[in-house]
Amino acid sequence: MGTETDRPVSRFGTVELEDLPDDLRARLAPVVERSGFMPNIFRALGQRPDELRAFLDYHDALMTSDEGLSKAERELVVVATSGMNDCPYCVVAHGAILRIRSKEPHLADYVAVNPRGCELAPRQRAIVDLALKLSQEPASFGEVDLRAARDAGLTDDEIWDVGSITALFAASNRLAHLFALRPNDEFFSMGR
Repeated sequence: MGTETDRPVSRFGTVELEDLPDDLRARLAPVVERSGFMPNIFRALGQRPDELRAFLDYHDALMTSDEGLSKAERELVVVATSGMNDCPYCVVAHGAILRIRSKEPHLADYVAVNPRGCELAPRQRAIVDLALKLSQEPASFGEVDLRAARDAGLTDDEIWDVGSITALFAASNRLAHLFALRPNDEFFSMGR
């Protein structure tokens, strides 16, 4: 029986940093330099440079803003959404980032495996509940959900952020499933 690391990174192959078009190489080189590795999602999406550019543009617009939700809260949305969508790649990758940004070593694991029942601060609970509702029951989302989020202190811009991040990662989760994307080994030990 083989190990997880024997499994291909993606069922559709990957592209290395040096094989990407110049603009994408320049854009991803700082990520590789900071982390020490190329995240497998970028290696897989690199097969289609236009799609990788679009993904990075939307990702960066939502995940790197200094306004509204904190960077840790943004990662909390990703982990909750990805856990509900059974996406190992995104749970592992963004769980690592959440551990680092929140400085709470167990938060990502609890949210990934028991998002409805884990103990959270009221603001975190509101963020997770909103992400869960939008990822699992979007058609029933309404005024009651908005009121609960507002009552927990979320602004309309922050609620919008939760919704947009949930939507982006619902798509990302589905791509990771399509690709049978394997998490980078490096993510497992980050922030521990």
